[in-house]
Amino acid sequence: MDLGLQDRVYIVTGATRGLGFAAARALVADGAKAVVTGRGEEAAAEAAARLGGDVLGIAADNADPTAADRLVAAALDRYGRLDGILISVGGPPAGSYEDITDDQWQSSFESVFLGAVRLARAAAARLPEGGVIGFVLSGSVHEPIAGLTVSNGLRPGLAGFAKSLANELGPRGIRVVGLLPGRIDTDRVRTLDALSGDADAARERSSAAIPLRRYGTPEEFGRAAAFLLSPAASYVTGVMLPVDGGARHGF
Repeated sequence: MDLGLQDRVYIVTGATRGLGFAAARALVADGAKAVVTGRGEEAAAEAAARLGGDVLGIAADNADPTAADRLVAAALDRYGRLDGILISVGGPPAGSYEDITDDQWQSSFESVFLGAVRLARAAAARLPEGGVIGFVLSGSVHEPIAGLTVSNGLRPGLAGFAKSLANELGPRGIRVVGLLPGRIDTDRVRTLDALSGDADAARERSSAAIPLRRYGTPEEFGRAAAFLLSPAASYVTGVMLPVDGGARHGF
């Protein structure tokens, strides 16, 4: 299938590693151009070089109030167009309600929630008909995950915002989608497994609860993201797509 990504331009945040990098790699491999971000200039430049193709790396923190407008302007200045954005951010701190401090709640809200809202708003102002806004969320949108209280609190609200945005932007021909990764084999998930005290045992338990009986790969997530962001998915909007090997119990 031709996804129709040739020469289309996307911003992908949090793209120096993990799910953001995997999504950017799938987009670029199919002919897209990209602006990719990381918190440090060196990491962003290195990610752009690893991706190959026509990719611009920019240091940006999603929590920075100036980041959204700066990234949109960079895409337009370099490529003369913007077709979509994938908003990905590193996971908030793990812990129970007793463990998380007010400062951690505040900083997580700024990066995970408000930063994403700003990025979506800035992109929406410049996207043409056929444009798309994607959010990397979490399975916690539907079901709380033990030990991830902050994610459980913020991700469902962001999914609600995404759904509202889909309704508001639909008349302009702009789509809004969410991806809900489950146990994907990234540094973040390996770190969470290690918090149990026995990473191998934690992975074995988690895998046993997944119908496909294994963790997903970043490449599998990236391909799902590239499809949803592409013109091939032109009649798909307002959905939250689990990429979790069937781990979600509902349908």
